[in-house]
Amino acid sequence: MTTIHNLGFPRIGARRELKFALESYWKGDTARAALKDLGAQLRQRHWHDQSGLDWVPVGDFSFYDQVLDMSFTLGNLPERVQGFEGDALDNYFRVARGRSATADKDHAHCCGGVAAGEMTKWFDTNYHYIVPEFTAATTFKLDAARLLAQLAEAQAQGVKAKPVIIGPVTYLAIGKAKDESDRLALLDRLLPVYVELLEVLAARGVEWVQVDEPILVTELDGRWQQVLETAYQYLQGARVKLLLATYFGQLLENAALAARLPVAGLHVDAINDRDGVLPLIELLPVQTVLSLGVINGRNIWKTDLTAVLDWIEPLAQRLGERLWLAPSCSLLHVPVDLDSEQGLDAEVKSWLAFALQKLDELRVLGTALREGRAAVQAALAANAAALAARRSSPRVNNPAVQAAVARISADLGRRTSPYAERAPIQAALLKLPRYPTTTIGSFPQTSEIRQARRDFKAGRLDAAGYQTAMRSQIEYSVREQEKLGLDVLVHGEAERNDMVEYFGEQLEGYVFSQFGWVQSYGSRCVKPPILFGDISRPKPMTVAWIRYAQSLTDKPMKGMLTGPVTILNWSFVRDDQPRARSCRQLALAIREEVLDLERAGVRLIQIDEAALREGLPLRKSQWQDYLDWAIESFRISANGVTDQTQIHTHMCYSEFNDIIASIAEMDADVITIETSRSDMELLEAFETFHYPNQIGPGVYDIHSPNIPTQDHIVRMMQKAAERIPAERLWVNPDCGLKTRQWAEVIPALDAMVSAAKVLRAAA
Repeated sequence: MTTIHNLGFPRIGARRELKFALESYWKGDTARAALKDLGAQLRQRHWHDQSGLDWVPVGDFSFYDQVLDMSFTLGNLPERVQGFEGDALDNYFRVARGRSATADKDHAHCCGGVAAGEMTKWFDTNYHYIVPEFTAATTFKLDAARLLAQLAEAQAQGVKAKPVIIGPVTYLAIGKAKDESDRLALLDRLLPVYVELLEVLAARGVEWVQVDEPILVTELDGRWQQVLETAYQYLQGARVKLLLATYFGQLLENAALAARLPVAGLHVDAINDRDGVLPLIELLPVQTVLSLGVINGRNIWKTDLTAVLDWIEPLAQRLGERLWLAPSCSLLHVPVDLDSEQGLDAEVKSWLAFALQKLDELRVLGTALREGRAAVQAALAANAAALAARRSSPRVNNPAVQAAVARISADLGRRTSPYAERAPIQAALLKLPRYPTTTIGSFPQTSEIRQARRDFKAGRLDAAGYQTAMRSQIEYSVREQEKLGLDVLVHGEAERNDMVEYFGEQLEGYVFSQFGWVQSYGSRCVKPPILFGDISRPKPMTVAWIRYAQSLTDKPMKGMLTGPVTILNWSFVRDDQPRARSCRQLALAIREEVLDLERAGVRLIQIDEAALREGLPLRKSQWQDYLDWAIESFRISANGVTDQTQIHTHMCYSEFNDIIASIAEMDADVITIETSRSDMELLEAFETFHYPNQIGPGVYDIHSPNIPTQDHIVRMMQKAAERIPAERLWVNPDCGLKTRQWAEVIPALDAMVSAAKVLRAAA
């Protein structure tokens, strides 16, 4: 009898209920009890949605981030948030975002907030986690209250609960030592707390615990491999069964290690590592459960159920009760419910499956294995018909686009002159001061902007009225920047709902959902566009808005675009051709927009590649192939301009020290990066690598409501100037200001401009 289970479920709610509740609480408009009640309601609904599964995850719900949850469970709190009184949830939010609710009196003695925890990408996804912090003095102390409360809720509702925790080795691997200490030296202090946690769960009647160790799909040196063996030898005496879960990649050389760990079950990502399954079965002990992730937990296309059954039926015969089936990873990375989509293109919708539909697919597979295919004949026939319709649809393939990609040559990605020759030409044209100030592109998406967008989409506001409303917001942004004294302005992106969706809406080959939201971090959700066919640009997408903004001021105005790699990585991408081919199609479309901006007189064009590093394979041995086509795609999009046009790019929340040579190959005139939460740590690469072009290290954290001081920004830039010549430094926030409020933005930018003046005076 094959077991079916899930690894994790989206927690934001089908209508982003958690997002709105969090933001209301942080503003002081909602009581803490109401927020907690909303969390309980969502958990109850989500467990009900997973009924029919043999095991349902518990503990995957979070008010902000599952890694931060694990830090609190382990009692690993940064020293700066220790000693606060009040509810633990508020201390939790202090680590997550620098402060909790606006009305929280505890902030009175910490100058309005504390430094938020560093945030970075969860493996190769667009989900951001709060990085655990370690020092030589770090100790751990169990606080299982959150997990036990959720477990009690689930058990009271009759849920067959499988608690989910992050494994000890992954927890150490994804954290950072804040001093010169060795993270692995903490293992002896950490493991007893894990044992204590497992024993507490056993005492509550838990049979299985899912222990997530995605670190197993990365390249591990001998020391980390030994740590895994040591950790699970230590944990094997616990009175619960451990399902060790890996996902996002292939085990490869770690397969033998994973197979010999003393756990009751092993989950592998059979979407990414199907070829490794049969060899793994030969390595597994005869009593070990093998869970196969056969439903893609990171994309939204229907599963070919017949093909999956053709593959796993012989495995079911061989393994019997030892075979479990699940999605490849947590469903956190896909939207909740396709049935909510009433306006989605009907043809494309028939090809898709969101989280609830993926669980339906899982149930079909389970029934087919238990009762035979005849029991689910109608479901299999409908699935096969949808897949056949997608393959034969004339909307998917565009011969003209395919021919354009075939004509791509190396010359398409080369600037006319090297940077050393371009730089003085651009300097003479732009006449910028030392330490030029700018922002990353977006300004607050106010309630007025959102209302105008809703009215326009609902037909209550015509196109002319919408344009007038957006122009008014653009003018406001320009005037505020002029008053602040910024050197290079942006138009503020009032007309853009999202940095990827906005462009996808204007490209052929995309469709859009209404409720296809996915959590990026905390309360921040994105709605990835759905790339289903060949990409082309029917008409200019941004030129009119930028031209209007430039007409309002004599100061230089940056044109703002999202780069092809980021559009690709932040979309739900078609799975019927290589990602590199789709990326090159996007590069050609963005190139056309860049050239139109240049023809319109725009002399600074920023092409954001926030997700460049995110697309890296998890194994360094596979990096170069990705970097080759990703960098090529950026260069195709950017490098058709003349020497007079200054190309900027932006990258956020990505450790990029180990790919700095590839970033240099992009040959952007200016790069802006996130360095604030890492306290300029990301600039260490420039100590050994001579980066020739200009750089803007983000000097304050826009993901926190805390407002930086002039002195703080001066210190940050002085740190940057220790590694990069001052004449090549820009001063800017670490990301766009879309999610902030003007009341926060104005004083923060005022401090930034004042800091630049101090730096110039000292030069």
